[in-house]
Amino acid sequence: MQVLKFGGSSVKNAENINKVIAIVKEKVKKDKTIVVVSALGGITDVLLLCSKMASEGDEAYKEKLQESEQRHLQTVKDLVPITGQSRVLSLVKTLCNEIEDICNGIFLLRELSNRTKDRVMSYGEILSSQIITAAFNAGGEPCEWKDSKELIITNSNFGSASVDFAVTNERVKEYFDKHSASLHVMPGFISADATGAVTTLGRGGSDYTAAILAAALDANVLEIWTDVSGMMTADPRLVTNVKMIPDISYQEAMELSHFGAKVIYPPTIQPVSSKGIPTWIKNTFAPEDLGTLIKKESTVNGSSIRGISSINSITLLSLEGSGMVGIPGFSKRLFEALASRKINVILITQSSSEHSICVGIDAVNTNEASHAIDDAFAYEIETGKVDPIIVEKDLAIVALVGDNMKSHPGISGKMFGNLGRNGVNVRAIAQGSSERNISAVISAHDVKKAINVLHEEFFETVYKEINLFLAGVGNVGGKLLAQIQQQYQYLLHNLNIKINVVGMANSKKMLFNDEGIDLQNWKQLLTEGESMNMQEFIDRIQLKNLRNAVFADVTANELVASCYDQLLQKSISVVACNKIACSSSYEYYTRLKKLAREFNAQFIFETNVGASLPVIGSLNDLLRSGDNIHSMAAVLSGTLNFVFNNYDGKKSFASVVKQAQDEGYTEPDPRLDLSGKDVMRKIMILSREAGEKMEMEDIANNSFMPPACMEGTVADFYTAMEEHEGHFKSLYEAAAASGKKLKFVAKYENGKAGVGLQHIDPDHDFYHLYGKDNIVLFYTDRYTEQPLVIKGAGAGADVTASGVFADVIRTARP
Repeated sequence: MQVLKFGGSSVKNAENINKVIAIVKEKVKKDKTIVVVSALGGITDVLLLCSKMASEGDEAYKEKLQESEQRHLQTVKDLVPITGQSRVLSLVKTLCNEIEDICNGIFLLRELSNRTKDRVMSYGEILSSQIITAAFNAGGEPCEWKDSKELIITNSNFGSASVDFAVTNERVKEYFDKHSASLHVMPGFISADATGAVTTLGRGGSDYTAAILAAALDANVLEIWTDVSGMMTADPRLVTNVKMIPDISYQEAMELSHFGAKVIYPPTIQPVSSKGIPTWIKNTFAPEDLGTLIKKESTVNGSSIRGISSINSITLLSLEGSGMVGIPGFSKRLFEALASRKINVILITQSSSEHSICVGIDAVNTNEASHAIDDAFAYEIETGKVDPIIVEKDLAIVALVGDNMKSHPGISGKMFGNLGRNGVNVRAIAQGSSERNISAVISAHDVKKAINVLHEEFFETVYKEINLFLAGVGNVGGKLLAQIQQQYQYLLHNLNIKINVVGMANSKKMLFNDEGIDLQNWKQLLTEGESMNMQEFIDRIQLKNLRNAVFADVTANELVASCYDQLLQKSISVVACNKIACSSSYEYYTRLKKLAREFNAQFIFETNVGASLPVIGSLNDLLRSGDNIHSMAAVLSGTLNFVFNNYDGKKSFASVVKQAQDEGYTEPDPRLDLSGKDVMRKIMILSREAGEKMEMEDIANNSFMPPACMEGTVADFYTAMEEHEGHFKSLYEAAAASGKKLKFVAKYENGKAGVGLQHIDPDHDFYHLYGKDNIVLFYTDRYTEQPLVIKGAGAGADVTASGVFADVIRTARP
């Protein structure tokens, strides 16, 4: 004997039912078969809605019942030849009339009990199973219909009845011993109590019906046919890279189904598990797919985790108080209070101090549970021995499930470490002594991110995905996007990293795409994007709540820099090319670094000094390894170095500056470079990283620019420089006359910093600094006479973009 169950999606319409018939015809050739079916897809909900509408006095239930009747009649016409339709159409009409009569009674009484609900809902499975039986017979496959209510006997807990297995097993065996037909069709979900009143086995109960029959008959196999090709490592609606689970143990399947895996109804496992009956999860729409086999022991596949599941709409109830410590019976009273109201406890956790205990329940029971506990502990709450119950709503449970977790230390550490690094706060934890399940209560808002984070850690050995939001897509930003596109395959194959650009913005437009923006067409897509608003851009990033989120700022905008704290507080890493944040007030600078540590995010700003040169990283390495910084000397402006390397008095100083701007070396406003302010920012950042508390006003600036050049617009700036050409020429000639070069130098020593134009001797490290290069000299405990020298290109869109790119990649490190 084999038992096959087909769910609502499998029997939704005539087309799908024909697929079911084709599958069953092949199965019957091998063994006697019982087919258990659900109601046509969506009908149970319609019947429940009609009964509710009737109880509320809404006569529109009649119209919906008519639609349901027509749907069933049409299904008969589509499946059964005209010559055989009459009897079936008459039966359907009779059953639909019965439903309407019951709903009319509900309408008159304005009363809807659980018993009546069960009666109304039972018609869905009766109708579908009768229609499918007729279709088998009309198609030449002899088939007998049997009413499940006559075989499966339960208690009178209407809505979710408990099976009397002793009576049920006896009736099932007795019936099938006397009936030798090769094929039987039975309605799922429905049963009856000892008096014959209709009961139901709970939503999803058709799986349970099939399991009850399979266990009673010691069937060779149970097959659950649905619309997916088996159980998956996570919910495919939440995770795009889910994997099929080829086989799984009964216990693992029970844990996953209990914690939200919708493929199989949780009670289904128990009857087949006790008999060791292999159970397959198969796809009606892809019957050739292997599916998932549920059996006694799963195959060891190298992974300690079998799947990840979740339950939404959870409320956490916490009972706390010093009066609980050492007093037996508190837990018993708590569970009795909930049991008296028939409230199921999904998760339990208690502190070892016995000072508190909390339970997770379905959110729909929140008010009733709260009142029940308040009543049970009224005296203790009134006398202050126990605090008033704490109710936390809008929560969810995520669970890791796997038989092999107990033999693999570190699973919990990985789970909570990854959740923490992504800003997912864990409110409660539960793990059974079997170590088959680790459950965590988190905010419902974080479920998708949490499951993706965990799935990436435990199942996606192929790559780690970074979700990148980019502010600024101008010269440097554009180069960055080109580099990301160019290196996409390299990163995937060599570093197992996938950079997914999910958001971008310029001063006018912003664009989002959770699946990743097409980098071949980003310019056009951005022009078609939404109007840019910085706070809305930040809000949307937070609202999306994506895992491994990184915000890269390649603007020079103060407003953008002022938003970093909002991102870091949500565990979103920040990569800053923009120097404004780290060169703003010392208070904001330290606040950002503290937030990054507190919320397990990364705040990386290597390109603030020296573009892609490893200046800040090397400075931090020196300090972390125990060295001390005594002084620093540096040429930190690629722009000024380019200008003074190319200015010889033969062409105007203004024209050389314009050349630097045209070649992409300057800030958008070149005055930031030539005023020395940009260099001041950089030496201050280095001083702060070296441990110095420093503000901009603490830095001396020996500016070489005439004040008149720094007024007005950028156009006025160039005009003024032409007018002061004599000043610039005299600076050059004074240095050249003594065989020296002009370099704009930044220095830090003994807690003080300054910047200014200097004459550099030919034997100095700065003398042979060409083009747009930067150089930094570190004098430390270890580097005394000969400094640590870092030298290279310090300006240019390509090198700056590559530095930002490298910082983004660094965020993928744990």
